[in-house]
Amino acid sequence: MNRYPLWKYLAIAIALVIGFVYTLPNFFGEVPAVQVSPLRTTEKVDTAFLQRVETALGQAGVASSGIAMDARSVKVRFADTDTQLKAKDVLQGTLGNNYTVALNLLPASPGWLSGLGALPMYLGLDLRGGVHFLLQVDMPKALEKAAERYQGDIRTTLREKKVRYAGISREGDQVKLRFRDTETRDAARAEIEKNYPELRVEETLSGEDHILSAGLTPQAQVKTQESALQQNLLTLRNRVNELGVAEPVIQQQGADRVVVQLPGVQDTAKAKEILGRTATLEVRMVDEEAMSDPARMQSAVAGQVPFGDELYYERQGPPILVKKAVVLTGEYITDAQPGFDNNGQSAVHINLDGRGARIFKNVTRENVGKRMAILLIEKGRTEVVTAPVIREEIGGGRVQITGMDSVEESRDVALLLRAGALAAPMEIVEERTVGPSLGKDNIEKGFNSTLIGFALIAAFMLVYYQGFGLVSVLALATNMFLLVALLSMLQATLTLPGIAGIALTLGMAIDANVIIAERIREEIRNGNSPQTAIFAGYDRAWDTILDSNVTTLIAGIALFWLGSGPVRGFAVVLCLGILTSMFSAVMVSRAMVNLSYGQAKRLTKVSI
Repeated sequence: MNRYPLWKYLAIAIALVIGFVYTLPNFFGEVPAVQVSPLRTTEKVDTAFLQRVETALGQAGVASSGIAMDARSVKVRFADTDTQLKAKDVLQGTLGNNYTVALNLLPASPGWLSGLGALPMYLGLDLRGGVHFLLQVDMPKALEKAAERYQGDIRTTLREKKVRYAGISREGDQVKLRFRDTETRDAARAEIEKNYPELRVEETLSGEDHILSAGLTPQAQVKTQESALQQNLLTLRNRVNELGVAEPVIQQQGADRVVVQLPGVQDTAKAKEILGRTATLEVRMVDEEAMSDPARMQSAVAGQVPFGDELYYERQGPPILVKKAVVLTGEYITDAQPGFDNNGQSAVHINLDGRGARIFKNVTRENVGKRMAILLIEKGRTEVVTAPVIREEIGGGRVQITGMDSVEESRDVALLLRAGALAAPMEIVEERTVGPSLGKDNIEKGFNSTLIGFALIAAFMLVYYQGFGLVSVLALATNMFLLVALLSMLQATLTLPGIAGIALTLGMAIDANVIIAERIREEIRNGNSPQTAIFAGYDRAWDTILDSNVTTLIAGIALFWLGSGPVRGFAVVLCLGILTSMFSAVMVSRAMVNLSYGQAKRLTKVSI
């Protein structure tokens, strides 16, 4: 009657072993470390790079407690944070700006556990800390980028209205237009003021030329700066989402700064790289006339760049002159995905919005047979990714960027472009690992409160239910192991509200055992034999346990669905705790009772 088939015992045993293995890493803690990775995805992380890191630390007399290498970085462990900080300074100074050197915390669990994929659960900023970045928005650059957009828009408007001008250029955040006569200048001013009321237009004279200077009004400048900050906030959130960080904090600080806190981040180097990179895309035309003149190219390389041009270098090495006028920027991009071109080489496939598609179509139609340069701007460095010849008009808003050196680079470039172009460059002005916001005292109090609660519940169950109380206590301990194991397997981020959820799970889990024990007592009082009472007690308690847990589970799902941040963390722990408590209270405790009493041929008494 009270016996499980062998497969049930085996299933429960396997679940317990798995739970124990995946719970273990949480008891080893973490050690300070430094993570080093190359900025360019094309640079390989190999044993030679590992040797460079080891040599740099050895020459500086910095002792490490372990060094490991993965596909994208080298991670070095240290005994304390003082050594960690010294190692970071040494490596950054030795390796230079072409490498990302970031502080990190790595699990201290043995290698065989990591080999099984058993990793500790993440802890939130209020328990473990994480990575803190303070980013400065370059507001003057935001105004300059706005002026660049207006330069192109004004040029298009005057061409459509057939207003002839002698030249148009940008000086800082001002757009300058030159005219030969006052009538044309006045016509142009009327069109600009009509179409762009946010611009303030002023007239000046320069020799025989009549000059119009167009710049944003003070109100429009403030609005542009606020818009740039908000777009950068949105872009950072998109980039953090690409990183898959749980419960991030991304908020404005002051008028031109953004705070980013990433709790429980493991790959801090990658986080720093993605957040710090200000990758934008620009499409410009190549100056074919200057490129065809060897003397002018020689002068340009020597430093005398022709007016209206800029000198850059292609990836293969040769210099290339591109016009300053920007045809298209990354703000028109709606999607970017890594892929391959017709020759099987890595590429990025880009979709443009309606306006961008029209601009690209017109430019390619007007410049068939000429070269178009696609520039990628990262951390203030501009690189010509590719400069193909326009063979035909390209419509439909789909653009393919070839010239990627690897699949990893095409994936990273697509991620940055897809996450959105920054309205203004941003620079990381402060980076630190954040200690627990409420200190280690919070962790100790949270752990102690759970432990004390468990001890009090165990004492009550042992006194009141005796032998069955011991079974309930063991089932409750199993529930704790399984819950921690699930959180570790899901790599969930545990915060203080999560600890509250664990404490609540303890109280809810013991309810099921109390219901079962009381049902068994009732059956014995009704005159049933102990074996029959045990069977009936578990059988009849199941419906009550199921109903009560399902209603609580519905509430937990609603919290997860409607809540955010810490509320969601609490809901996750609550829902998982309900599932583990049902398994431990019914399946595990029943297995222990069956093994204790089910084998007895004549059971006359049970300890309850």
